Amino acid sequence: MKTDILAFGAHPDDVELSCSGTILKHISLGKTVGIIDLTRGELGTRGTAEIRDKEAIVGAKMLGISFRENMNFADGFFTNSKENQMALVVKIRNYQPEIVLANAIDDRHPDHGKASKLISDSCFLAGLSKIKTSDTNGEQLPWRPKVVYHYLQDRYMKPDFVVDISEFMEQRTASIKAYKSQVYDPDSMEPETAISSKQFMDSVYYRALEFGRIIGVKFAEGFVVERIPGVKSLFDLV
Repeated sequence: MKTDILAFGAHPDDVELSCSGTILKHISLGKTVGIIDLTRGELGTRGTAEIRDKEAIVGAKMLGISFRENMNFADGFFTNSKENQMALVVKIRNYQPEIVLANAIDDRHPDHGKASKLISDSCFLAGLSKIKTSDTNGEQLPWRPKVVYHYLQDRYMKPDFVVDISEFMEQRTASIKAYKSQVYDPDSMEPETAISSKQFMDSVYYRALEFGRIIGVKFAEGFVVERIPGVKSLFDLV
């Protein structure tokens, strides 16, 4: 069950909107990637949890990920509790990711910041040998990801690094549009939300364009780090 990258999202569509280009790129490089959504997004103004379940399946197929799961935490009301931490510890130890991608550390939607801390804390706890967990295969061994990177969401934050996704922008956009109930649809009769306008979709495009411009490529996605990353050579940096 070992995977290279495990991406978490507080809601289905968080990952597609924020780091799907990075996922597509690393899958093309032969890396294994999975997604775990914390909630079904059942409090969303548009659509239903059942519709979003189906959209998440479509999004996963478009990305070509190895698996997608949902923790069924309470949308809007989940907390950074021992119960939720232990549930994530089991998943982290099961999939043994080298890299974890997590929600923005601070954002307009309070679930994003809560998820960010919950995921980060769970990654640390998963490495403690005195915390005992088990799954269908028996007792689990401790596992701590090498790094946790936080993708950027609604609020602008200066990224610590950006990833060139120029080759994957079209696929990235298609995976976002898999969430037809949530994003811009001129034929929809549902109430407009913060992410359902054409302006929002334009902002997603132009942010990737801007992050790309600052490193001399067409499109890029930005991330914030928890600890200073190291490189073996100055030539590892662009």
